[in-house]
This record gives sequence, structure tokens and C-alpha cells, in this order.
Amino acid sequence: MQPELAQKLAHAVDSMPAFPKSVQKVIELTRNVDCTPKALVDVIELDPVITVKILRVANSAHYNLPKQVTSLGHAIVYLGFNTVKNLSLSIAAIGVLPKTNTADFDIQKYLIHSLSTATIAKRLAALSRQADPMDCFIAGLLHDFGKIVLLQFMPIEFKMALTVCKTDNIPFNAALIGTAGVDHALVGAMLAEKWRFSAELVTTIRHQRVDDLQDTGMTACVFAANQISKKLEIGFGGNHLFDEFPPSVKARLGGTLDESVALLGDMDSIIAESTLLAQL
Repeated sequence: MQPELAQKLAHAVDSMPAFPKSVQKVIELTRNVDCTPKALVDVIELDPVITVKILRVANSAHYNLPKQVTSLGHAIVYLGFNTVKNLSLSIAAIGVLPKTNTADFDIQKYLIHSLSTATIAKRLAALSRQADPMDCFIAGLLHDFGKIVLLQFMPIEFKMALTVCKTDNIPFNAALIGTAGVDHALVGAMLAEKWRFSAELVTTIRHQRVDDLQDTGMTACVFAANQISKKLEIGFGGNHLFDEFPPSVKARLGGTLDESVALLGDMDSIIAESTLLAQL
């Protein structure tokens, strides 16, 4: 990479908003099996925006709770630790997204793709026991955030890449390398490092391409979820080209892409949940 481009990318990543400390604390707390609902409430309530949005989602028709939830404590009781944690993460991620862009990139569809990848990765991890489901949810949610950096700081090159991958029918990362000189996987890993996520999560984001995969459980689940989301056209992250599972992913998940889709079962609930969270 040319020094000028490296400097430009470093500046772009440094210019991105910080990931909310309250949500980092939520992740840390929920890793502890002894974490109490009160401890989780005490942290989340420090962020009124997240608090209000969690209550709004908890009271939505999607969850169909028996009565209105008016406190975070009750939301945790009805929805569970993991759902509240995922809601906090999703709200934090959405808060980083730009409201507008000049590349005509559909942020809402991008978000649905990211959320569906996160949810599918979580389910695959639970089914295969190859990785921690919550870690896979985070990695799936953030796997494409390098696109958001490039969208804001290299919008002309980003828009050209959208056009090239469509007209030439090539993967978006390949089109980005041609127009911007870098793909979103590298930039996304730089951003995850800045946000102080684990080394395993950074590696999963960095090595998400089929020709660059590392053989780990988290990578297998996130890669597979990304391909499934693209094949089923849940949202839109740049293009719908997908890769079949390579041998390492098939070995870890116990089957092909189509077999994994069948194993996941009801996809409508994943689509409904992703669409709901995207509206936060």
C-alpha cells in the first residue's frame, strides 16, 4: 500500500466516532456468568438513548409481551440478557452510521444485511458449537463496517465500486481494490482495533474473503452467515454475489451452504428481527 493511502485510511479510521463505552461495558458484564440484572441496568441506564430504544423494541409487536414493559429491569426479565445485549450493540452500531451519503448507498438495506449476518452467525455458532454465539453476533454485525468508513471518506471511489461490481459482475471487495486501492475488510479490521474489540474478532473481519479465510470457528460462522444473507438477498451490502462454502467451513459447520440454510430452519423470523432492529 502506498504511504499516502495508508495515511489517508488511518486518518479516516481515527475520524470515526468512538464505540459507546456503555456498550463495551455491557459486553464485558455479560461475559460474566455472575452478572446480575441490576448491574446490567445500572450500565445501560447511563445512556438514555439506548434505554429508550430498548424499551421501544421490547414493546413492539415482534416480541408480543404479555404486558407493557416500562423499565430496563423488566425488559431483561422478559427478553433475557443476550437479547438486551444484542439490542444495545445494534443501537450503538446504528448510531455510527451516516444519515446521508453521496454514493447513493442504501444504508437501510446495508443495515438489514449486517443484522441478518449477525443473527445467522449467532445461530450457526450455537448449532455447531464452533464459537461463542454472542461473539459471532458482534463480528457479524461489524463485518462490513469498513464500507462505512470508505463510504464517508472515499465516496467517489465507493460509488465507482458499486457500479463496477454490478456492470462487471465481480465481488464488491475486488471492485473496491480497483477503485480505492483497498478493500473494506482491511479498513473494517482497522476500525475494530480502534474500538478495542478482541484480536479474534479483528482477525475474523480482516480475513472474511473466501481466498483469505483463516480456519477458526468464528470465521467459519461469520463467513457462512454472510454468504447465506447474500444468497437469500436479505438486505444489500454492495452486491449479491456469494461464495459456496470452502472445505474448512463445510468441515466446521457440517455441510454446504444449502444444507446450513435448511439447518437454520425458520428464516422469516431472522428477516423480521433484522428489519425490526434496522428501524431503531
